[in-house]
Amino acid sequence: GVAISTYAKYCYNKLQKAALTGAKKGLKKPNIEEIRHAKNAVFNPSMFGSSLQDIITMQKERYPDRQLPWVQTRLSEEVLALNGDQTEGIFRVPGDIDEVNALKLQVDQWKIPTGLEDPHVPASLLKLWYRELEEPLIPHDFYEQCITHYENPEAAIAVVHSLPRINKMVLCYLIRFLQVFVQPANVAVTKMDVNNLAMVMAPNCLRCQSDDPRIIFENTRKEMSFIRVLIQHLDTSFMEGVL
Repeated sequence: GVAISTYAKYCYNKLQKAALTGAKKGLKKPNIEEIRHAKNAVFNPSMFGSSLQDIITMQKERYPDRQLPWVQTRLSEEVLALNGDQTEGIFRVPGDIDEVNALKLQVDQWKIPTGLEDPHVPASLLKLWYRELEEPLIPHDFYEQCITHYENPEAAIAVVHSLPRINKMVLCYLIRFLQVFVQPANVAVTKMDVNNLAMVMAPNCLRCQSDDPRIIFENTRKEMSFIRVLIQHLDTSFMEGVL
């Protein structure tokens, strides 16, 4: 009883994303559960590849009072619960791709399986969630301001506070989370200082729309610097206890 156009639109969007990001990666063929999940995805949209607003709408029934995406906070909590802040190369070393794919399937069913042992797995999935957002965490309309003010803490912070509310909240939660990892005692173990964290996280927050390799190369440095400035200078104390 579903219009063909519903499937057509869904498949078209999937095809566009696959053209940009490539096929699903991993060593294993899709299992029965993954195939079943894919068949139902048109009726149960994924939290990956959706807009922030759509994700908040999706979780309204389960979590009507949450201001932040459940997937963001839950995966962040899991990274810390598995001592990610005491794990060398966290956010740089990828988790096992098949374990990440399996966790993604579970998360899309609103579950975090017990028995996870490797913090790199939820950390990799968390990065993937940010990277796959339909619109970048810092929307395209604000991109030029970010790379203009990449060395000016006051102006960079002003950009953050001018973002749409949901983008601002999600970004501030991310920055507050990363500020845990730049504590000297943690950096001594993880080897992930503020520069390294900014390097791995900037591509998940900002997307350069230019096709010119020179512009992309030049802007990559500015994107990293912008995120580094936020980790060092953004006051995220107002996010304490916000979920």
